[in-house]
Amino acid sequence: MAKEDKEISLFVSYLKNERGYSAKTIRAYQTDLEEIKAFWQQNGGFKNWQSISARDVEVYLQQLADKRLARSSQLRKMSTLRSFYHFLLKRKLAKIDPTQTISLRSKNRRLPQFFYDTEIKQVFSSLEGSEPLTVRNLALFRLFYTTGMRVSEVSSLILRQVDLSLKIILVHGKGKKDRYVAFDDQTKAALDNYLTDARKKLLGNKEDPGVVFLNNQGKALTDRGIEYIMQKVFNKAGVSGKVHPHELRHTFATAMLNNGADLRSVQELLGHSNLSTTQIYTHVTMAHLQADYQKYFLRNKKTDEAKK
Repeated sequence: MAKEDKEISLFVSYLKNERGYSAKTIRAYQTDLEEIKAFWQQNGGFKNWQSISARDVEVYLQQLADKRLARSSQLRKMSTLRSFYHFLLKRKLAKIDPTQTISLRSKNRRLPQFFYDTEIKQVFSSLEGSEPLTVRNLALFRLFYTTGMRVSEVSSLILRQVDLSLKIILVHGKGKKDRYVAFDDQTKAALDNYLTDARKKLLGNKEDPGVVFLNNQGKALTDRGIEYIMQKVFNKAGVSGKVHPHELRHTFATAMLNNGADLRSVQELLGHSNLSTTQIYTHVTMAHLQADYQKYFLRNKKTDEAKK
């Protein structure tokens, strides 16, 4: 049986008790650190975390590149290592951060994928029935679209977090950070219709779990369940390809910026800790602005020249 790593255990405890990270996120951090440690043990003899140098980090990153690991995965592992050493330095468990001088740039960062207005309208139009699951799905996807909430925040949403009269929701976000999000009249109507009728039918005689969204067995709808339902509903509505709830979050953010919202407000509504995370959406809006410019300005210019 492998000996427990004291530093990793302390870091895991910190992520759980002080940062309030989910079990899934914590496990990802722990797995990354254990894999990194195993690599150094097999290639040069790992003594302890304090003995690691910048050169050791570079060698590890090089082998990730040699394995043709996705750039996003390389960046995630590097981020894990940075966070870990930041923790060690803060707790005086290390004197040097070997990641400090390492620069791993993101190449061709993908812009967030989002849905067009016509696609959203297609989906909402396809959910006009009165069946309990249809009513639930309309409320579910309207909520995603108008609030920009994460899938984990929606699946864990409990009844007392929703204020229909004020049209606001108290969201318990990542790292135990609470925020308020608002929704429109159409979403209010969809939620009211679901909560007063469809939800009761889905619950039946079963014990109420207290969460807002239930599955067809009257139990809490999971993240995976929402992803499955979304794929089925969107494809049936004519939105082809693979879809994910996070794309509705991207759609919300992009729409807010396109309609004049300032970046700080969008950051607050999305629950981003850093403004830099929100700034990716400005690239989306600018990309489309440039596309329109190329399409319409150059077309007009050619038309004017043809008239000469």
